[in-house]
Amino acid sequence: MARAPLLQLSGISLTFGGNPVFDALSLTVQPGDRIALVGRNGSGKSTLMKVMAGLVEPDRGLRVIPPGVTVGYMEQEPDLSRHATLGDFAASTLAEGQDYRLAVVAEGLKFNPATPVATASGGERRRAALAKLLAEAPELMLLDEPTNHLDIQAIEWLEAELAQTRAAFVLISHDRAFLRALSKATLWIDRGEVRRRDTGFDGFEDWRETVWAEEDEARHKLDRKIRAEAKWAVEGISARRKRNMGRVRALQALKADRAAQIRRQGTAAFALESGPTSGRKVIEAKGLTKAFGDTAIVKGFDLRVLRGDRVAFVGPNGVGKTTLLKMLTGEVQPDSGTVTLGTSLEIAVFDQTRSRLELDASLWDNLTVDPLMRVSGASDQVMVRGQPKHVVAYLKDFLFDEAQARAPVRSLSGGERARLLLAKLMAQPSNLLILDEPTNDLDVETLDLLQDILGDYDGTVLLVSHDRDFIDRIATTTVALTGEGRAQAYPGGWSDYAAQRPEPVETAARPALKAAGAAARAGSAAKPAGLSFTERNRLAELPDLIARLEAEIGKLHALLDDPGLFTREPVKFRKATEALSERQRALDAAESEWLELADRA
Repeated sequence: MARAPLLQLSGISLTFGGNPVFDALSLTVQPGDRIALVGRNGSGKSTLMKVMAGLVEPDRGLRVIPPGVTVGYMEQEPDLSRHATLGDFAASTLAEGQDYRLAVVAEGLKFNPATPVATASGGERRRAALAKLLAEAPELMLLDEPTNHLDIQAIEWLEAELAQTRAAFVLISHDRAFLRALSKATLWIDRGEVRRRDTGFDGFEDWRETVWAEEDEARHKLDRKIRAEAKWAVEGISARRKRNMGRVRALQALKADRAAQIRRQGTAAFALESGPTSGRKVIEAKGLTKAFGDTAIVKGFDLRVLRGDRVAFVGPNGVGKTTLLKMLTGEVQPDSGTVTLGTSLEIAVFDQTRSRLELDASLWDNLTVDPLMRVSGASDQVMVRGQPKHVVAYLKDFLFDEAQARAPVRSLSGGERARLLLAKLMAQPSNLLILDEPTNDLDVETLDLLQDILGDYDGTVLLVSHDRDFIDRIATTTVALTGEGRAQAYPGGWSDYAAQRPEPVETAARPALKAAGAAARAGSAAKPAGLSFTERNRLAELPDLIARLEAEIGKLHALLDDPGLFTREPVKFRKATEALSERQRALDAAESEWLELADRA
């Protein structure tokens, strides 16, 4: 017996400000679907996801969810105003006795539930929204850029969690490695049309290029036909007094079809302005040591950066990557050690907070008030690669339209703000480029273009990023900061570092549970304090019990996935369903017991 779809959209049409976002859109999400939702920034990905979540009402069409199906949506900007702490918000929809689910997720995401809402950063709020969704465990998860503001270790943990979940999910992300690892189908939004392909993201670019090539060929054929029909219409005036009006009407219809075709959005005209050639030695750091209170950033760190190097800095959030960058450029002084900068350096900085953008000022003013870019006496122009250019023309190079030029930066999406900051950066001559989290909110096509530009850049690049694929494509050296002052340089990108690192990062679910179970089994040398002899034995037994229950649940799910089981063997189907409920209750109880004992220990 085939299972009913989890979600159906039929004939959805939506218009914002007179421009259609979708027209007559239909799609279905089935149980077990793992869908990558892709498209250019501004194409409507987040809007479509909000329609799927029921948060945006379409002008026309139906959204159907079967009774009893639960759908969860990760909010980009969650409303936390009614909660004192992030944990209060994340646990607000959990049933009594299910707080252990949040504890497991919080550990994996490095999310502190005790953080007051009043002091929480934007990244912490987004992690709280993600933790809330994962703890709820709905049958369909809608995830809009879940990896933004996560470090690589948390991304790998999330990747492992989603890989083993039985829930369906729809995923928006710019992280290629994340999409490749998880997706089994692709939804592509392009000029208001949504196409589906039942293969993962890995083949998306080839599929996209094939579709566009077919479009171009069809457009060329249509153009040739219009030219031929137009020539007939003109020559027919002299050839005969009475013209074939049906053919003329057909020509008019062809022209209307051609005019109605929506051209693809171009790519941003990125180009870095290289400054004077720097000396061969760009940075020489020896014996760098830096600490804030009891927190060590680096201890005795050495690094030599030569002209043309691409150095990536990786590590958990808060480990000190940005601080190390600032030490290497002289902005922050080390407690001990020396940094020697090379000659003729001209530094350009792309910072993760986008602090160089004035949010209440317009795009126009953000470009013209910067003294590094302003042409004296000409406030409507910017100096780009040695030549003055009109502000609007320059903005169009970065895919902004004229109407946006006078709009405040605050009205832009995250991806649009990143593009604007790149516009400022790329008009500034430089030979040392500092990129602190440049990939957040950029679409895949823009990331491709940025990668190509960096490949052609004559200068040196220092990069902080959590995008493993981007690091692999760019970096010639990877510096890993692992905490407690440890920092080590490895040749190559992320994959090269991952193969060389001495202790691979734990990516499986419930790492603390595994560690505690192993410690409990180790005997008296690792006896948890505060537990009785019986409780210590129970703590040692629980990880194996939990693993056995999870395996049994997996087998029962596999059995019940057989669509013909209910018809062929209704008694077996009923018993399997009852056993699944029993094992799930036992697993919940075992996990709750383990968390209680581990907490007391």
